[in-house]
This record gives sequence, C-alpha cells and structure tokens, in this order.
Amino acid sequence: MSKRLYILSGLGADEQVFQRLDFSGFATTFIKWKTPHENESIEQYAKRLLDQITTIKPTIIGLSFGGIIAIEIAKQIETEKVILISSAKTKFEIPFYFRFIGLLRIHRLFPTTVLKSSNFLTNYFFGAKTHFERQLLKQILKDTDSVFLKWAIEKITRWTNQSEINNLFHIHGAHDRILPNIFIKSNLTIKNGGHLMILSESEQMNIILKAQL
Repeated sequence: MSKRLYILSGLGADEQVFQRLDFSGFATTFIKWKTPHENESIEQYAKRLLDQITTIKPTIIGLSFGGIIAIEIAKQIETEKVILISSAKTKFEIPFYFRFIGLLRIHRLFPTTVLKSSNFLTNYFFGAKTHFERQLLKQILKDTDSVFLKWAIEKITRWTNQSEINNLFHIHGAHDRILPNIFIKSNLTIKNGGHLMILSESEQMNIILKAQL
C-alpha cells in the first residue's frame, strides 16, 4: 500500500501550486480549506480540518500558511513527520513587522481588493519571475476567498505558538521575501529559493522531498 501524504497549500491556493512536485509512488490528499467561522481561533480551525485526515500518525507537508496550520494540526494529533516549506515553526519566525501590524490591527485597514491584487510588488515579494509563475500567482490571488484571506492574515500576524513539534523538517529559501531567511532556523536552505521555490526550484525540491519521505 502506498504511503499517504496530506498536503496543505499556501494562502488560498490549491493543489495546482504543487504541480511541479513529483508525488508519484505516494497516495496524496490535498487538504481543502474551509471557510472560517466568525472569531474562530487557529486551533479550532485546524481541528475542523482533521476530518480530512484518515491515517494514523500521518505525514503532513505544509506550504507557507499551510505549514502554520500543519503545526497546529500536529499539536492535536500524533504525526509521523511534518515537512514545512517556505513557512514558520513558531511566532518568532514571523517577521517582527508583521507581528507589529497584527498587534495594531493595521491589516484590517486594507480592502480585500488591495490584498488580492496582482502587480509587480506581489510578483517581487513572492519571487514570481517567469510568465508562468506570475500568471499562476495572479490566478491564486483571484481565486482566494476574501473571508478566508482576511482571517488568515490576522492569524499569521497574531500567531502565538512558541513550541516546536517533534519529527519536523523545515525547508526554506535563502531569498524568501515574505518570510525572510534571516528570521528562520531551517533544516535546509535552498540557495536560490524564493517563497515560490516549489515552482522555480522544483527539481531540487523533488530530490529533497524524496529523501525525506
């Protein structure tokens, strides 16, 4: 029987963001995002996603915000392994300026249309260099549910987790501009990796993931 992987994408994204990663030989379940309830905590939200995990001691891969949710899931159930990609393990790996924004609730002042806009700034910070990467990022932002987006940004900027889980492997890009590598203590750093390195550095990522899985 194939080993089953449970995969959490980034903010609002779905499995298409993983299209250049090779999961052949594994049974993959891409966890579907749910619309958050009003005033729902990140812990409560993670618990609601557990109905999509049917394996005892699952292996979970989390990208960006999906990595944060993977941490919260792993705090509630026993896991075999958690792999973080372009993400954060604790609140201390969230840049201080994001936490400051969360503290003052500044993010609430921005309309959803601004947060979902695709332009040279979003391309720069996400590291979308090619036409394919820019178009995919544009589509992801367009498809992102507005309620989910505002809720998730609030949870990222106000995340309180301070404990590191066991059986964790963290892969991060040296040139990540969303979660700069200077704040991150990863197990492995991708030299040319940006926040979307699962696309731009997919060959290297496939080698690393095969070794870890």
